[in-house]
Amino acid sequence: MSYYSQNLSAYRLQQVYNLAPPRVRQYLQAEIDFVCFCIKTGDTVLDLGCGYGRIIPDLLKVKPELVAGIDSSNDNIHLGKSLLKQYINYNLLVMDAAYLGFKNQTFDLVICIQNGISAFKVTPELLLSESLRVCKKGGTMLFSTYSLKFWQPRLEWFQLQSEAGLLGEIDGENTHNGIIACKDGFRSKSFSAEELLEFAKRLNCTAQIMEVDESSLFLIVKK
Repeated sequence: MSYYSQNLSAYRLQQVYNLAPPRVRQYLQAEIDFVCFCIKTGDTVLDLGCGYGRIIPDLLKVKPELVAGIDSSNDNIHLGKSLLKQYINYNLLVMDAAYLGFKNQTFDLVICIQNGISAFKVTPELLLSESLRVCKKGGTMLFSTYSLKFWQPRLEWFQLQSEAGLLGEIDGENTHNGIIACKDGFRSKSFSAEELLEFAKRLNCTAQIMEVDESSLFLIVKK
């Protein structure tokens, strides 16, 4: 079971976002806005690591045919279903992003934002390969990580989480170069543009990098 499933799910995960300072809230919204820009009316969308469905109301505003959100935490999915009762055209499922229970070529758009490519603790190639399998021909996959330009706001946010008891004490000795480490074993790594493109290259995918808001790097993969 992942650190997030054990320690940062449901209401504790909500608290993570409630603690976000203004610059972090800007980053979070910029990611959502970019994803919404990439959705076409009538698309089927898969949100990997959806948590409690935080971004699903925003995605539904673009009028996709369906948004499917998957997360490995039962508590997240239970809370999400409670919070999203008034919405339609979405589904939340407990599922492992590395072993998706969907048929080949199911979705027009597969998204994995807010550094899920690191947080899921599986090899990026496996995550991309499984996303590629369920993406339709002509579809798109979006994977985001933190930009190094966002290091200070990101570190401040994680320090606030630590002070609130949501994470362990920040391990200053091992927190550097895009990696945030805590003394309880938590570790969050970001990837460079070159690393992201290399992951796609290994799967023979056509890909490009886009920086959004000087806070996120998006790997955009076309199938």
